[in-house]
Amino acid sequence: MKFTDGFWLMREGVRASYATEIRDLRVGADRFTAYAAVKRVAARGDTLNTPLITVECFSPAEGVIGVRTTHHAGRARRGPDFEIMAGDATAPPARTRRDGAATELTSGPLTLRTDGDGPWGITFLDGDGRRLTGVDPKGTAFAATPDGVHHMIAQLALQVGENVYGLGERFTPYVKNGQTVDIWQADGGTSSELAYKNIPFYLSSRGYGVFVNHPGKVSFEVGSEAVGQVQFSVEDQTLEYYVVAGPTPKDVLSRYTALTGRPALPPAWSFGLWLTTSFCTSYDEATVTSFVDGMAERGIPLSVFHFDCFWMREYQWSDFLWDPEVFPDPEGMLARLKERGLRISMWINPYIAQKSPLFAEGAEHGYLVRRPNGDVWQWDLWQPGMALVDFTNPAARAWYDDKLRALLDQGVDCFKTDFGERIPTDVVWHDGSDPERMHNYYAQIYNRTVFELLEKERGAGEAVLFARSATAGGQQFPVHWGGDCFASFTAMAESLRGGLSLSLSGFGFWSHDIGGFEGTPDPAVFKRWLAFGLLSSHSRLHGNVSYRVPWEFGEEAVDVARKFTLLKHRLMPYLYQVAAEAHRTGVPMMRPMLAEFPGDPASRTLDRQYMLGPDLLVAPVFTEDGEVEYYVPEGTWTSLFTGERVTGPAWRHETHGFDSLPLLVRDGAVLPWGADDQRPDGDWLDGLTLRVFGPGAGERSVTVPDLTGTPAAVFRVVRDAGGARVTAEGTDRPYRVTVEETGAAGEGAGTVTVA
Repeated sequence: MKFTDGFWLMREGVRASYATEIRDLRVGADRFTAYAAVKRVAARGDTLNTPLITVECFSPAEGVIGVRTTHHAGRARRGPDFEIMAGDATAPPARTRRDGAATELTSGPLTLRTDGDGPWGITFLDGDGRRLTGVDPKGTAFAATPDGVHHMIAQLALQVGENVYGLGERFTPYVKNGQTVDIWQADGGTSSELAYKNIPFYLSSRGYGVFVNHPGKVSFEVGSEAVGQVQFSVEDQTLEYYVVAGPTPKDVLSRYTALTGRPALPPAWSFGLWLTTSFCTSYDEATVTSFVDGMAERGIPLSVFHFDCFWMREYQWSDFLWDPEVFPDPEGMLARLKERGLRISMWINPYIAQKSPLFAEGAEHGYLVRRPNGDVWQWDLWQPGMALVDFTNPAARAWYDDKLRALLDQGVDCFKTDFGERIPTDVVWHDGSDPERMHNYYAQIYNRTVFELLEKERGAGEAVLFARSATAGGQQFPVHWGGDCFASFTAMAESLRGGLSLSLSGFGFWSHDIGGFEGTPDPAVFKRWLAFGLLSSHSRLHGNVSYRVPWEFGEEAVDVARKFTLLKHRLMPYLYQVAAEAHRTGVPMMRPMLAEFPGDPASRTLDRQYMLGPDLLVAPVFTEDGEVEYYVPEGTWTSLFTGERVTGPAWRHETHGFDSLPLLVRDGAVLPWGADDQRPDGDWLDGLTLRVFGPGAGERSVTVPDLTGTPAAVFRVVRDAGGARVTAEGTDRPYRVTVEETGAAGEGAGTVTVA
């Protein structure tokens, strides 16, 4: 939200008060509180009839410093609140220090410094004493707007050339400078400024992050009102934000996810290919069986089959009952599908249509959200007479769980938790939550409810969602997908931008609808999207009004689908180790180039390519004719498809067929290559090949996990003039080593011995 009218004036009717000077400072061992006047105090009379802004500085975790600014502290505190995880108890505690008139608070490599003399201001310094950002004289304020709403405002300075990223899954330009971003959940598709996943966290190219600890609407002006500042404001009496230290983007994300929650590790089977019925198409068991048969006949391994909305009766979503006219024997059908090695996913949402018997049941027991007058909140968008489950009510959560448990008992493995964004604010919640704060936060309790049920019923490590909405902390409940995109190259690029922004907002796993959701893709779009989708964390074929089975788009599409599905399976020993790293550290699988190459200025704006883990560079092709331009960072890289050696830094302009795209392996990489290309969750040590890329001496370790993400074997590869020597810990299984350099493969074979 903007408050000013240019540099000099305020907008009409806006009254603002800015922290101006410190009048009192109370310093503890690990925190301090400053009381800032909003005008210069020259005499005692100047202290009358004027506010103070209370500024509390503290550290919730090592390398994180919080600032809480408050105007009136007496406002009743209603939830919900983000869950902030406890810091590492073994980390050195934060400490304060007085240096003349200045006061410092240091936590790990981050220091906050404020000067008691002179104008109000705060400086954040890294471990080398370099200024990261700071609060300038007008950077701490409150304001009243003409409608009488009270806003708390903060600004953090931008340095010359500094870029800002993140703020959730945003489909607007990847670099957020110059944008107004409102953190407010909306069902807006992928072609607008609205977002399904709004995260009040941004990451700076200067090696720090900022998390605004407020679950309601947070309005960001990223160099768009004061062009040298990131401004954020809330309609509240208190504003709390955390500055998160780096120095690298990976360090920032690791600290941020330690604070808000690390992602669970999805089961290995979920990394295979998902196929759906699509949304508005006509389908029954015969249709589903024909799809499954068709994939098998064409040699395209399938891991998950998903039933979208119309598995239930029309006008009755969600009542969790199969449409008996279309699916008369759901238990038998699911058993037949599971006999073929498939997992089953079901579409659900948190809404209850009036026609469903669950509406009366939920209304009677108080499980549905109500208006202040006691009426059940309803409207006719999406479903007629639609109501909303009140997940703040423990009994409602248990009721909802019971409905899903019946499906799990039938053989369902996971759920697509759709929607969660259309949450009203003119309602009363069971637990007394503030409706404005609950609008965004609803996605968290909705997805948590379903995810925790899956953990309980299916066991640790087996829970996975396909979720559309999220807020801060939602990364704990993967996987999330990009929502409703059009079937076009433009929307394909939009989707990637959204995924890259989400990954820099702390989300380790992300997917999208291959081929686009709205409309029917041109075969060229579908084939290009297949390569991109199967080199994403998770891969799903899904559409709206038309099927997404590959043969609908020609025999070449079948070949492309087969090639990239088999490739992903061969890559699974590498990909699942990257997934385990995301689970342990919060560093995402699909990484913007900035994350791996923060010191390379060219990497800071790249939004049409990414790193898949630390060693694979992926540049999707967004053209029918196969022309693609992409950037190769410093070093020597090898094409995984052709063996061609490419040296950077350099821009490349290439033309690729539909069965190809730029897929480069970093020099020095040891890529564990699985022998089984038919499934994502096989025995990766059986027939394992270690593909060693690039010449030159050096030593590198590579870990191959088991299906729980636990290291099954650690291979140590030493390169010298004599070739590659390998030792292993944890296994005595046979393996093969392939040395790949200058396009030629020199092979060596051996039996692993425990070092």
